[in-house]
Amino acid sequence: MEPSVEKLERRLLDRVARAIGDFALVEDGDRIMVAVSGGKDSYTLLHLLERLRRRAPIRFSLLAVNLDQGQPGFPADRLRDWLAGNGYEHRMLRADTYSVVTRKLGPDETRCWLCSRMRRGVLYDAAVELGCNKIALGHHRDDLVETLLLNLFFSGQIKAMPARLVSEDGRNTLIRPLVYCAEREIAAFAGAMAFPILPCDLCGSQPNLQRRRVKKLLDDLEAEHPRVRDSLLAALGNVRPTQLLVRGEGRRGRAHAIAD
Repeated sequence: MEPSVEKLERRLLDRVARAIGDFALVEDGDRIMVAVSGGKDSYTLLHLLERLRRRAPIRFSLLAVNLDQGQPGFPADRLRDWLAGNGYEHRMLRADTYSVVTRKLGPDETRCWLCSRMRRGVLYDAAVELGCNKIALGHHRDDLVETLLLNLFFSGQIKAMPARLVSEDGRNTLIRPLVYCAEREIAAFAGAMAFPILPCDLCGSQPNLQRRRVKKLLDDLEAEHPRVRDSLLAALGNVRPTQLLVRGEGRRGRAHAIAD
């Protein structure tokens, strides 16, 4: 039996609160820009942060920000009406990154990396202009473990996404309060809440993305081992450099082995 929307909300709220506590994501006096794309993850993030804001022992504020990237037919009005109708302070921005991405990359090339990089740059500048000291993004548990595997398989790196990241220029702090939340529960919650989901016709429509292949691999593994994604997430916080091929660690590792 599917859990009720109330149970889903409680479960997601508990996990967001735990992430906030574990990584100091929200602090007294914060003004947080919540990047709302119109997808299930960002709607859920905004909803949960607002619920926590109302009952938190500290004071912080939220500003929902959407960036219209110039995709033809993007229904920005639907999102604007929903934000206004639900009483969220919000700003609607526009920057035509769509034409830049489509001009630089062919239809068979993966566009997500360039699209997200350009979007991030616009949001960084907007956060400073709007007086926001943090930017909340809707990446969840599945995004983290898929990114880990993508980097392992295709770029030879052990890295994923941190829950909290200070930008290189020090102007912005990114936070990811959904890092403990499973995508399937977010999808179920967003469906139960009837959030007005907006389509992404730039990268979401591309076939044969490597991320889709990794997602299918994880789904297949979880059919036999249901906690595979949780295990991978735990591994991100349980790193043992002396057991890896890290240059400079060999001498120390050998010394420890001799001492033992």
